[in-house]
Amino acid sequence: MNIKFRVLPIIALAMALLFAPQVRAEQPAAAAGADAGAPTINLDKTSLDNGGDFVISGKAPAGSKVYIELWSAEKTVKANRFDGKKDPKTGKIPYKFYITQEMPAFYKIVAPVEMAGALDKAKTAGSKWKYSEVLKEIGADAAYTIPAKIQIDNYQATIMASILGSRGTLLPPMDAKASKRESMKLVKVRFRSVGNLLSAKVETAPDGSYSAKVSIRSGLAPGKYNARVTAVTERIKEGDKETVKKVTSEVASFENKIAFPTVYLSTAGTSINIIWPFLLASAVTIFGVLMGAGGGFILNPLLLMFFPLPHTVVAGTVMPTVLFAQGTGIYNYSKIKFINWKLGCGIGCAMLVGGFIGPKLTEMITLDQFKFLFGWVLLILAALMFWQTTPGYLANNKKEQAILKEFKKRAAEAAKAKG
Repeated sequence: MNIKFRVLPIIALAMALLFAPQVRAEQPAAAAGADAGAPTINLDKTSLDNGGDFVISGKAPAGSKVYIELWSAEKTVKANRFDGKKDPKTGKIPYKFYITQEMPAFYKIVAPVEMAGALDKAKTAGSKWKYSEVLKEIGADAAYTIPAKIQIDNYQATIMASILGSRGTLLPPMDAKASKRESMKLVKVRFRSVGNLLSAKVETAPDGSYSAKVSIRSGLAPGKYNARVTAVTERIKEGDKETVKKVTSEVASFENKIAFPTVYLSTAGTSINIIWPFLLASAVTIFGVLMGAGGGFILNPLLLMFFPLPHTVVAGTVMPTVLFAQGTGIYNYSKIKFINWKLGCGIGCAMLVGGFIGPKLTEMITLDQFKFLFGWVLLILAALMFWQTTPGYLANNKKEQAILKEFKKRAAEAAKAKG
């Protein structure tokens, strides 16, 4: 029995020596596999004050194309699109309305520097550029993941439904492929320009080391932002089918901070310094009430011009804010007896109908269409008012002269009674 126990350690030692070379041979293979693994990601800053610049760096598999996906992790906004263009295949107009409440308040993909030419070309197309085509051209479609997962509701719309204040009939959910395709269109509608959605800043070394200087502009949503690297190692084309081999990094996060007087507008998905709209509205209201209005028709285009706000949010926001100016205006105009309540109530009933239809129609037009229609309305009104100030018009319109004289007389009597 003692001899048997003495032999066992000798056998164990022999087995260890026998298999030791195999273990050493597997170690280089494991090291080689690490090079083909997930890319690493590092941020030189974890906090920004209302935007700023920071550097994203790391290492990806050698020879791969590196893309960085950035998005707002906490703030989402509404995005919608009305498909009213004729389908070239069927020759019919779809009349479909798409809407989501889950669009990231910020989204951007940073591509390799050699893709800058393709982005510059896309910018020359103006508003007609296509997001899906540009993504495919620069290879960034492999990194497009976050908006592809948002929930999108689609409705079969009709003109009558819009008049009645309805978006139409809710259709069954789209499949993953159709939902991803529609999400790209909604992303383009929401962020509009090439520069807002794409940039070419990633510089990659032969060994796979990469770095990119990323700029986050001021006026964006506050809170947590995420970044993730996608390294495309190979693209295999077989006819019309393409297989993309890629690896992705862990998610890295940073925070964007804002402080008063900068405030976040959740419905617009943007932050602004509230002092400037306050001063603008004060000046506009003085002139607007002078014209017998609240000033909304002046404030609306100015807000679109000077602040990065969606036209739907501007139109909706201006409506209640005008009530403040109209309330004080009504009080002062009633004191000097310039209000005809019968005419005002009659017009008001008609405006109730228009106010019900207008907001729904606003959802179904683009920013360019909104500006075009609003611009023509202002031009026509300006032309009519200018024509009514010409000497020929005033000379031939004795009724208007009598009205002006009566208004001046009432104003003078009211001032005299007050004094």
